[in-house]
Amino acid sequence: MLENPRSPRVRAVAKLAKRNARKETGLFLLEGPQAVREALTFRPETIVELFATPTALERHQDVRTLLADERLDAQFVSEAVLEAMADTVTPQGFVAVARQNPTALKDIFGAGPRLIAICEEVRDPGNLGTIIRAADAAGADAVILTGRTVDPYNPKVVRSTTGSLFHLPVAVGGELEDVVERAHAAGMTILAADVKGDDLLEARADGVLAQPTGWLFGNEAHGLDDGSLGLADHVLRLPIFGRAESLNLATAASVCLYESAFAQRA
Repeated sequence: MLENPRSPRVRAVAKLAKRNARKETGLFLLEGPQAVREALTFRPETIVELFATPTALERHQDVRTLLADERLDAQFVSEAVLEAMADTVTPQGFVAVARQNPTALKDIFGAGPRLIAICEEVRDPGNLGTIIRAADAAGADAVILTGRTVDPYNPKVVRSTTGSLFHLPVAVGGELEDVVERAHAAGMTILAADVKGDDLLEARADGVLAQPTGWLFGNEAHGLDDGSLGLADHVLRLPIFGRAESLNLATAASVCLYESAFAQRA
């Protein structure tokens, strides 16, 4: 059992909370039974190391079964070691080290997608994680991150996806103009979500949402700049029926993705 929170091995794991360490190693942190369970179920090949307290492994029999199925072992650690490794204040008994597994743009568009989310300059980890989770729930084929969008392997992003990071392809580091060009070549329509756009309900009535679609979402504070909006085929806004000034980015993205999912399945 690992019991020394200051050991080099523990420190190396803890460093993965920092972007520089993730970039150098190609690894990232997973915390808690839910994230570990989803990784073992859908991307077991990405798991490099798994650390757990004896109590947590005893409590979560399903994780033990998945480990046995994949012929993987868990390294027992003390509560103090787990706290030193984790990014959260109160870790839930598990910390894993996993390999980053981004998907190439050519593979995403080569698969003939019908619904994707494109995040341009999304900077809040919670928002990005929630958008990935919503895209997964809406049956989207991929999420593509462009510009200076936050690292999808940031611990806060990973936690916010609640495992969806392992369910659908995520591409990183693309340039928006190139992504839009590839989407158009694949027969997709680009819809930009912006408060200055046309009413989404009218677009729904006109059948726009039923087409293969790439939804483009911008920065939380500044939205999409004019150049980015100019790349879109349509700029749409969600109507506000109450007195709210606006919607949170992740909430608005969830509604847009589901509107397209409904229209495509009608």
